[in-house]
Amino acid sequence: MKRVLVKVPASTANLGPGFDTLGMALSLYSWIEMSPATTTSFRLHGEQMQGLPTDKTNLIYKVAQLVFKEAGVQMPELHIEMYSEIPLTRGLGSSASAIVGALVAANALIGSPLSDDKLFQIATSLEGHPDNVGASLFGGIVVSAWDGEQADYVRLAPHPKLETLVAIPAFQLSTEKARHALPSQVSMADAVFNVGRSSLLVAALASGELGLIRHAMRDRLHQPYRAALIPGMTAILERAANNGALGAALSGAGPTLIAFVDADSPRKAELERFLLETLQGEGVSAKTMWLKPSAPGPEVRVEETNADSLNDGTTLMSRIKGEVVQ
Repeated sequence: MKRVLVKVPASTANLGPGFDTLGMALSLYSWIEMSPATTTSFRLHGEQMQGLPTDKTNLIYKVAQLVFKEAGVQMPELHIEMYSEIPLTRGLGSSASAIVGALVAANALIGSPLSDDKLFQIATSLEGHPDNVGASLFGGIVVSAWDGEQADYVRLAPHPKLETLVAIPAFQLSTEKARHALPSQVSMADAVFNVGRSSLLVAALASGELGLIRHAMRDRLHQPYRAALIPGMTAILERAANNGALGAALSGAGPTLIAFVDADSPRKAELERFLLETLQGEGVSAKTMWLKPSAPGPEVRVEETNADSLNDGTTLMSRIKGEVVQ
């Protein structure tokens, strides 16, 4: 018998102009533990998990069953535990990390018969776009494309001096609501603008030309239309670079805002103060976090065990003690 523990990074998507195509893993994590059981059961730890299903409608369970079906393996009953530092519906890839964690854990539980690319294809289909799941699965910065059937990607190693500051407003914003704010059509001028900025951003990140990020993170496809949903967002995107950032963007569908920063910058406190004061000026309470790009993807631990040790009363939280920092 096996017990599998997977640690999965959060992610930020779009990075400004790369709508549904660019993603970066961040040093904020969720942990999923999975083992065979005689009866399916769940332990969901922490405030982030409150209200989530604790039966077979749970996303982790359903994704695991997809893996078993794809591999031709029968394992209908599972014990699942989960803890997450990643806030839900804030634009930091909480659903993508759950999908990736479930895929990787279930695959490891049965000896990893499915390739990483196969897991990526499944994850993209489930999430509906490849940016967040690609970042959480492969780590680093992922440039991706999906035509509805096939997802392709290239992974870039993050520059060692690249750091991020996120401002997380104290309200949730569903991806569905954020997508409803977008127009069904855009002008050719705006499309060309974003192709240029997205291309420039990928080149800047790949070459280490961090000074270009300020100009490359500009966007006309989604951020202007979502700005009304997040008070203070427009001011932050327009002025972050004047307050110590390399560039700034809406993280995924929001409402979190993310600023890219040179790790050696002497203006970090100034930037953090600017983000908080700008949001507070609009009546938005928020917290900030300094996060690094997460170079590795999921970290997997497989423990050979027996029925007695699986039911010894210890919990996931005792096994990840010392790792949880948030």
